[in-house]
This record gives sequence, C-alpha cells and structure tokens, in this order.
Amino acid sequence: MKIKLSEKSQKITASVTLAIDAKAKQMMAEGIDVISFGVGEPDFNTPENINRAAIEALDKGITRYTAASGLPLYREVICKKLKDDNNLEYKPENIVVSNGAKHSLYNALLAICNPGDEVIIPVPYWVSYEELVKMADAIPVFVKCSEENEFKMKRNDLLAAITPNTKAILLNSPSNPTGSSYTKDELQMIADIAVEKGIIVIADEIYEKLVYDGAEHISIASLNEKIKDQTIVVNGMSKAYAMTGWRIGYTASNKEIAKIMGNIQSHATSHPNTIAMYASAKALMEDQSSVEEMRKAFDERRKYMVERINQIDGVSCITPKGAFYIMMNISKLKGKEIAGKLIEGSMDFAEICLDKSHVAVVPGMAFGVDDFVRLSYANSMENIRKGLDRIESLIKG
Repeated sequence: MKIKLSEKSQKITASVTLAIDAKAKQMMAEGIDVISFGVGEPDFNTPENINRAAIEALDKGITRYTAASGLPLYREVICKKLKDDNNLEYKPENIVVSNGAKHSLYNALLAICNPGDEVIIPVPYWVSYEELVKMADAIPVFVKCSEENEFKMKRNDLLAAITPNTKAILLNSPSNPTGSSYTKDELQMIADIAVEKGIIVIADEIYEKLVYDGAEHISIASLNEKIKDQTIVVNGMSKAYAMTGWRIGYTASNKEIAKIMGNIQSHATSHPNTIAMYASAKALMEDQSSVEEMRKAFDERRKYMVERINQIDGVSCITPKGAFYIMMNISKLKGKEIAGKLIEGSMDFAEICLDKSHVAVVPGMAFGVDDFVRLSYANSMENIRKGLDRIESLIKG
C-alpha cells in the first residue's frame, strides 16, 4: 500500500514481554513443556465472590451505559478504599475508572502532556512507560537506578534529570520489573522536589497490596496536600484480585485533571465494562482474605526464588520488597558461550533459555537494562523449582 500511514504510530514498538509470552504459548501448543517466568499475571483464579457479583449484575440487568468516568457506585467505593487503605480523601468527581491501569496511565499522560514536554522515568521501567509517553507526544527522560540502591532513584540523579520542560515523574512503587518499594523518606524526597519544581507525579500503585517483610505501602499523595494536588494516583483490580482480563483500572487526581481524563475517555471508549465495574465494587467492599492468601503464596515463592537464584553460579539477585518479580543479574555471563551461543546481552540469554531449556524469561533490555532478565514468581512452586533447575543446568552446560 502506497498510502502514507501515521509516522508516530509506526515508531511504537511491540511489547517484548508479550512477544516472549506468545512464543512460549506457541511452543506449549506444539506440546513442548515450557516453564514461563514471563508475563506478570497472577496464576490464581478470580475469587468466587467477584465472579458471583458479575453474575448478579447480569441477572439484575446492570449491563447498560454508565457515566464516562465510571459507574457511580464503584467510584464511591473507590473513595472509601482510598480513605481506608491510603489515608486519602477524594470525592467521586476526582475518580476516573478506565479499561485497566494501562489505560489509566494513557489517559493521565494525554491529560497533562503537550508536545515537547518531558516525563522522567526511572530505569529499570515497565515496558509500556516509554511508549505511552511518546504516544502522548511527550519525551521520555530516563534516570538510571542502580541495583545497589535497590533500583530506586537518588536525589541528585532526579535533580539532574529535571529541565524547564519537565512535566511529570512516572513513579511505580512497588515496581514492575524490580519489585522495589520506596520508603516514606524516599517518597518525601521526591514529593519535596516535585512540589518545589512544579512537577506532576503519576503514581502507579497497582501492586500496592503485594508487599513483604512487614513493609507498608505508602501513597506519595498521602504525604501532604500540596503533593496530593500534583499527583495522579493510578491503581486497579488486576494484580491484587486476579482480575487481569476484567480490565478495570482507576485514577484519583484533582478535579481539573479528572475532568480532562473523563472527557478524553468519553470519546475514546465511552466508559469501562459496566459488569466488571459492578463486580469490582463488590471486590473492594467484601472480604479481603483472598488477597492476603495470594500475598502469602507470592511471599513464599519470592523467598525460595531469591535463595535458589543466588545458589546458581554466574547469576544473582537482590530481594524484592513487593510485586511478584525478580531481576536476575546475568552480567557475569556476558561474553561467555552457552549451548553454542555467545551471550552478548539479555536477549541472547532469553532466547537460549527458551530454545534450549524451554524456560521463558523476559530480557532486561525491554526495561532499559541489559545486564538483567526478569522472572515472575506468579507461578506454581513446582514450576518455579523446575524452571530454575533448568536454568542452572543450561548455565553449567
């Protein structure tokens, strides 16, 4: 076709995590026993009370259009959740429900960015952050974070990245892909800088329920009223409630930003799935024991994986404090040959793992770091043991 298509859209790259997962699933379909440490999705079923709520919505005929910013009942429930869990006071007019937290992030960036604006992204970063920023006609500015500092931003590095064009900071705590979680003091440092410089914080808190070792999730918006006014809190149902396919996320922000996001969404999607929102409201209102059961299971797997990885010669990892990911350091393997393939970076290692050991890992280059691969422990303990045994055998040769 000779018709000129969108130059901006043609520059958008496909998700490496989904590409690895697709290849792994294709191999599985061919009868190959593949262990996947790939896409971050809870391996638990959606809790039964949430499923029943969806059926109840169908039976009651709650299947029609609702407000662009989301089902009024659900927005009220979200306000209560934010008050109870995060010490944040919002009204329904501050809440915009979207088709998953990724959609919420996109709405937020579209609402605040103008061409040439810069958005600071700590590295390693979730694979979609860079592309979402570019889709909003803004420029991603990367701040490298060291493994020694648990992949978290230092004050001087953040200050060095700020320019007159800086519009926002994308803050993910707990983090995908690192599992890192910012402390109150670290959040206060970022908040002070953001307030002083007039920078918006987009706080991606989708993994807030999955924290370990007695850690407490703190929302940066809860620190004071000034940073709250400059923060767009992003959350959703997918990770804590095993509702990835239900596609429900939400934001909490000041009224001006919320109105813009609601207007954008009214034309782009009308509103999220009414049935899923009704079920999500019940999920937040009812017994939370299923969330804690999942968290405990993830914690057990986390501890095992950290210990096991650090027993394998040539690789290592630090202990993540949240989410369900581990960044495995493969820097000592670079320049070496494994199973007849020279390992020059994370993509080489990921390819050889899948092709030779039938283990799917995500190359760190997808997250802006090439000395690491990401492993998800949203998998059964049996598969985790088997997968790590295969990786050790591959490295040993």
